[in-house]
Order: sequence, then C-alpha cells, then structure tokens
Amino acid sequence: MPKLKRRRLWLTLAVFLLLTAGLWAGNSSVLHGSGQRRPPLLAHRGISQTFPIDGLQNDTCTATRIHPPDHPYIENTIVSMRAAFDAGADMLEFDVQLTADGQLAVFHDSMLECRTDGTGRVADHTLAELRRLDLGHGYTADGGATFPLRGKAVGLMPTAPEVVAAFPGRELLIDLKNNDAADGSALADYLTTLPADRLATISVYGGDIPVEAVRSRLPGLRATSKAIMKDCLIDYLATGWTSHVPDSCHHTELHLPEAYGRYLWGWPNLFVDRMRDADTRVILVAGDGGWSEGFDQPDDVDAIPSGWSGWLWTNRVDVIAPLTDR
Repeated sequence: MPKLKRRRLWLTLAVFLLLTAGLWAGNSSVLHGSGQRRPPLLAHRGISQTFPIDGLQNDTCTATRIHPPDHPYIENTIVSMRAAFDAGADMLEFDVQLTADGQLAVFHDSMLECRTDGTGRVADHTLAELRRLDLGHGYTADGGATFPLRGKAVGLMPTAPEVVAAFPGRELLIDLKNNDAADGSALADYLTTLPADRLATISVYGGDIPVEAVRSRLPGLRATSKAIMKDCLIDYLATGWTSHVPDSCHHTELHLPEAYGRYLWGWPNLFVDRMRDADTRVILVAGDGGWSEGFDQPDDVDAIPSGWSGWLWTNRVDVIAPLTDR
C-alpha cells in the first residue's frame, strides 16, 4: 500500500477513534450518580399482595395466585396507601375508573369477579354498590383451599378525591385504567377544583385517549401515556448523543423497564440528570415492564444500576425502603 494511502487510512482511523471517544465521554455516567440517601420510591397501589408473573396473561386473575401473605394490606385501599407512606414511600400510584354514577372509584380491574364478591363491570355499578363489596374476597395462595384476606376489606373502596384528601401535600400518580375519554374528562373535572400548589404534586398516566382528555384541560399538569413516552424516547434516541433533550421529553414522566434503559444515551445516571433538568421524572420498572413488575424482594436490589438517582417502582415499599437506605 502506498505511503499516502496508509497515512490517510491512519488519519481516518484516528479521527474515528477520537469521535468515538468524544461520544462516549459526552454520554458516560461515570461522573454522574446520586449522593442522596436512597432513590425515591413509588409505591404501586400502596403495599400490595404480590404474585409470580410466569405464565401471566392479560386475563389472568392475579388474586388467585398470590404469594402466601406476610402482611394484611390490599392494594388501592387507603389503609394500604398509608402503610406505604409510613414505610418510606415518596410517591403513591393508584388506579381510577368511572362508576355508573360518575364517581372516580379507586380499583384496578375493570371486572369485579377476580378480587371481590361482586360481578360485572365496575362501570356498571354505582359507588354505593361498590362500597358494599369485600375487596379481599378472591385472594388465595393455595388454589382456593383458603382465602386469608376474605372479609377483611368490606367497604374499603375509596374515591380519587378521598385519596387526595387523605394525603395532603404528598406526591400522587393517578392511573386512568380505562382507555376512555369520559374517564379522562371526569378526572379533569375534579382536578380543576384543586389549587395550583396541590396540582403540582399530582401526575396522571394511562391510555392515550383519557390522558389527552386531561392534558387538553390542564396542559400544565405532569402527564404521560404510551404515546407520550414513545415520542420522547424516539426523539431522544435521535438527538440524545449531543446531550440535547427534545421538547417532547420536557415536564413529563418516563416509566422505563430496567431491561431496556441501557440503550439510551447517557444511561443510567447522566440520562436521569438530563431528564431531571427538563423537569421529567424517570421511574425504573423491574424486568421488561410487561406486568408492572416492581423492585419487591431483596434480590431485586441487585438489578438497580449503581448510583441510581431516578425513582424506583415497587409493590413492597416496606421491603425495599430499608434495603435501599443502605
């Protein structure tokens, strides 16, 4: 090979290596990470009864496959939520759906048969009818031989306004369970009655349709949906290597599965810092994010990125808070 060609080849290689090194240095988390006490914790539905996710399908009744209970709490009840805050939660997530009489009931499933002694859709019952149900009726860890929570949660279904009133000033994340504009509009009707300082502590997520119904009424509210997160992450993948955070990523919330976050520029802690500067929260979900997996057991802590300064999603804040405090 002639000398001139060799020189050009070496020059090209040197430029490539310099660019690669600059790209790595500009997106490295080596010098980033939190010096805080521990990552902030999001308590998913309060303190919940957990269950194995192997073989889980969209129509699986999770109440019939719980782990043997080691606590008395049932998800989405105020007593469970209060226990979560007492255990160290920094934010609470809870589910909301519209009842037949236009109330914002706090309950996860669209159908009642799995968890309760009721039948049919939540949307076809009044709040008074739903209040009479036993929310722990269907929970079993041994295939139906015993029901250890039965009879212990009669009348405990709250409404969204009751949850907001129960925890003044605390960070709340409201999940609109039904992909229906009416649910979003009803929630927006309620949220517009709150003062600005309270609204600043409330976020909303769920289906694209109801979340858009809320955002159209309250454009300053922190809100997210699959479409919002998709737009943000696609834009960031295209430009994040420059450290630029696109407008689509500002003032929102990202629920990122631990398995996929590693593909983002600056992951983990530089990415979190960039999003924080854009007033966006990054919440780490365990696994691949398919089933709202949380960091729930001691072994799960090993999967948290070193120095993680974003939020952690957990169904068992009582277990995880003491471990992350270390």
